Amino acid sequence: MELDEILKIAVKNQASDIHFRVGLPPMFRIKGDFVPLRDSPRITPSVASALAVKVMSKAQHERFLRSSELSTSYGVKGLGRFRTSVFRQRTTVALAMRVIPQEVSSFEELRLPEVVERIANSDSGLVLMTGPASCGKSTTLASVIDHINDQRTGHILTIEDPIEFMFRDKHCIVSQREIGVDAPNVASAVYSALRQDPDVIAIGELWNFETIRAAISAAASGRLVLATIATHDAIETINQLVAAYPAERQASARLQISNVLLSVISQRLVVASDHKTMLPVVEVLVTSPRIREVLKMENRLHELPDALIEGRESHGTQTFDQSLFDAVSKELLTREEAHQYCSDPDEFALQFVNWNPR
Repeated sequence: MELDEILKIAVKNQASDIHFRVGLPPMFRIKGDFVPLRDSPRITPSVASALAVKVMSKAQHERFLRSSELSTSYGVKGLGRFRTSVFRQRTTVALAMRVIPQEVSSFEELRLPEVVERIANSDSGLVLMTGPASCGKSTTLASVIDHINDQRTGHILTIEDPIEFMFRDKHCIVSQREIGVDAPNVASAVYSALRQDPDVIAIGELWNFETIRAAISAAASGRLVLATIATHDAIETINQLVAAYPAERQASARLQISNVLLSVISQRLVVASDHKTMLPVVEVLVTSPRIREVLKMENRLHELPDALIEGRESHGTQTFDQSLFDAVSKELLTREEAHQYCSDPDEFALQFVNWNPR
């Protein structure tokens, strides 16, 4: 079976990822579980190598032969794009492909909190989409970019490794730079972006301390900087930002972070009660005077959960457990299902004390 045909079957079955590995049939990740492609033969070393050649350009293939790993994207006309990682394991070639939808979903379609739209309408500051792998943070980033492109004029510059969603110019000019093709690395691309007249800089992933520092510097210059980072919640995210600086600079870094950080949107995906839908559970930090004071001090991050709870009405902040409660209220999860995912069982139970379900 040809690669494009396998990818069509994957998309039809709502797979999020497709894996090709020697000794196994093609494997689909569907709602978190791995499912083999039915009636498909096991992949041989020659087939794996041929698949790798198909998704890479000649120059990329030469780089892969030197480094034994490569990130790229692969498109199928009429179907969509697939973020692709080609690598070696046990001396054989393997591929992991992530499905990128053809159309960017709206905030409503993604079931994101209403405050996300207000955050997307901001003119400056640092907005971080966080969460573990396969939680949808790149999809949320794309939705924010598309919203800005729809709602205002300006220059959006994306820095990606590789380019995932392809944005067409709407009300904004959208420039998309791919690492290894249009720029040597993320940090240099971010610093160069400051000379390219962007209103919005979107960074595919802050994956090391150098890229974190570059993003903070760009936000400090007055731009709106959007990025993803592989942290689980707001507290871990703040700790990661501060850790990007040497110990002797961390006090001043906290001050700078408190000034430029606009929001941290942390999400997880859980299976809804219908067992068909993946539901986002979202913690939202929006900086307020109280939260800025918390961020400035090394020993006050433990106050963040209470600050998020208290700021819900005035700033739109929320904890994971508040998001789970909302899902129960909307009958997307049962109380028992939500309890499996909650962060603080006692605090979660308190939300139901005066609850009157319909």
